[in-house]
Amino acid sequence: MTERDSGLPALSGKVALVTGASRGIGYGIAQALVARGDRVVITGRNEDTLKEAAEKLGTDRVIGVPGKAHDEAHQAVVVERAMEAFGRIDYLVNNAGTNPVFGPIADLDLNVLRKVFEINVVSALGFAQRTWHAWQKDNGGAIVNIASIAGLNASPFVGAYGVSKAALVNLTLQLAHEFAPVARVNTIAPAVIKTKFAAALYENREEEVAAGYPMARLGVPEDIGGAAAFLLSEASGWITGQTLVVDGGLFLNAGV
Repeated sequence: MTERDSGLPALSGKVALVTGASRGIGYGIAQALVARGDRVVITGRNEDTLKEAAEKLGTDRVIGVPGKAHDEAHQAVVVERAMEAFGRIDYLVNNAGTNPVFGPIADLDLNVLRKVFEINVVSALGFAQRTWHAWQKDNGGAIVNIASIAGLNASPFVGAYGVSKAALVNLTLQLAHEFAPVARVNTIAPAVIKTKFAAALYENREEEVAAGYPMARLGVPEDIGGAAAFLLSEASGWITGQTLVVDGGLFLNAGV
């Protein structure tokens, strides 16, 4: 299929890098950016799944670079490939994340916590540093870090994940302060989104879980895609260092 036949809009001239985008939230964000005319580099651990995602997104506007987000060599290759293919990286979305353990934080293996931080926090800083030096420092741009409402409140049984996402929110503040006024940095903190990653939180009881949300449904990747597209646009040009909670109104019930 040619670009003329694809139904895609004219190119925006902007380029985005989205980590952890072979499925779920990352894919939803990449989809929203491609749909408005951006060219996008996506990453993911599984080469086959990533290839499928790139093909679904379509055309030569998307390239996939497989690898582990916390691997510094992978980070370097991703940024290098983006610059070689498209010549710029206007936007970075740090979406890659992990939550490998469920249980009390009092019994947590500290090595597991180290792994969670490496993937959820340290890799985000690594990608931010590399895109900053490769393009944004001299040309501007925007970064969106995907955190979670688990990082804004106590999060029983997923405490390691919550602590890492709280750190990611603070990393956003540090980067926003340091990169201003050249580049903007913001966070999105979703509640439960219907993805394979979060399936254990709602599988076989979706109606019960959704009943706790004022909007009466769980989120879908497109909800986060729309929010990210806004934060990665001139429409949010005076917004930096903020955390946008996308939770279907769940926090409205916090005092109930």
